[in-house]
Amino acid sequence: MAVSSLSFTLPKLQTFTPKPTIAATFKASSSHESTPFINQKQIFQMGVGILAASIVASAPLNADATRIEYYATTAEPTCEFNFVRSGLGYCDIAVGSGEEAPYNKLVNIHYTARFADGIVFDSSYKRGRALTMRLGMGKVIKGLDQGILGGEGVPPMLVGGKRKLQIPPHLAYGPEPAGCFSGDCNIPGNATLVYDIKFVELYSGNRKM
Repeated sequence: MAVSSLSFTLPKLQTFTPKPTIAATFKASSSHESTPFINQKQIFQMGVGILAASIVASAPLNADATRIEYYATTAEPTCEFNFVRSGLGYCDIAVGSGEEAPYNKLVNIHYTARFADGIVFDSSYKRGRALTMRLGMGKVIKGLDQGILGGEGVPPMLVGGKRKLQIPPHLAYGPEPAGCFSGDCNIPGNATLVYDIKFVELYSGNRKM
């Protein structure tokens, strides 16, 4: 049984300087007007709000911000990849004993996604729920379709199975960066990706044929 390992990396917070408009809210407009009374609770709440705003404001400016939430995740044992003609590498940690991954059906999987250097950039474990995805219809990157559904020398995964995939750029996101938000891209172009996949179950909402 694989032992989960946890690692945490804290974000670097940038200095936040509140704008003077906050203070101006509590400033009397003339000598004839009285200044509103501010108790300690209000001051404390305002301070908490400023701190929260500083964290949110700093995130888009930090080059590592989009990766922070994925660093705490589970790790699977290493294994020796088998490479097929497409360039996909795969190896089974556990084969599983349930149904085969079905074409054009929804399945629930858990996954951890890393770059070739081992840095995690995405994980369903961190979000606390499996990902529901449709296989064989181009809804996910080609390497995941082939690596889970099987084909071209790759056996299909079975429910309960755990598989490690090494996905070359042409079966992943290609030469263009991906996962971009506010100019910060989570996945660089031409990235080789490594996925740890656990085939949890067939999605219960699939239509029965």
